[in-house]
Amino acid sequence: MEKPHNRLVSSSEPRRAPVRVSLQRINANFSKAHPPDGNGKIWWARLKQALGTSSSDFVNASLLQLQKAAQLPCGGISEIAMNAALAMIEAAAPQNEIEGALAIQMACTHTAAISVLARFGGGGGSERRVTALAMAAARLLRAFSTQVEALRRLRHGGDQYVRVEHVHVNDGAQAIIGNVQTREGTSSSVSGPEASSNSIEPRSASLTRRNRVARDAAKSIRRAKQLSA
Repeated sequence: MEKPHNRLVSSSEPRRAPVRVSLQRINANFSKAHPPDGNGKIWWARLKQALGTSSSDFVNASLLQLQKAAQLPCGGISEIAMNAALAMIEAAAPQNEIEGALAIQMACTHTAAISVLARFGGGGGSERRVTALAMAAARLLRAFSTQVEALRRLRHGGDQYVRVEHVHVNDGAQAIIGNVQTREGTSSSVSGPEASSNSIEPRSASLTRRNRVARDAAKSIRRAKQLSA
């Protein structure tokens, strides 16, 4: 199984068609999923891969959850909406059940947000209704962004890296890139133009200054001993 830890989906690689399901209605609230082409073994393996799991129970539970999320308001379960949710989950490429659960939440949150936005109906209705719908849609869209960020942090941690492309140094200034030593003894990383400052200086310059002070002190002590003799 490919492990795209550095992306959710790559646009430079050709993608095969996402896994799909065919729904057979049992009652108003439940439909049984079947492979569209009749090849159940390959279809089930692709569902496991799409959800990032090796557990058939996780797949069954996920399909039931997606059915509930794909149910249209005042209507039945939408096979199109369910297959669209599966395509979004497969695009996230989860690698385990935790990432798979996050991908399912993202798909369900997206479906709910679009459903709320569709209820505006061209902005009609009372001001109170429009305000309530706008607040609900904003919260769902914000939750979706939070889930995407949670998936990114789960894969990469909370570290952030900044790459310096250009450093411009004016006349009379100094550019320091790397670790520097402050007078208080704390180190930090500085990138960019740094003027000759009294607060920050390179580690090598600080050590040179200390050595010079110690050498001058030793000379003074030897001179004092010579004069006393």
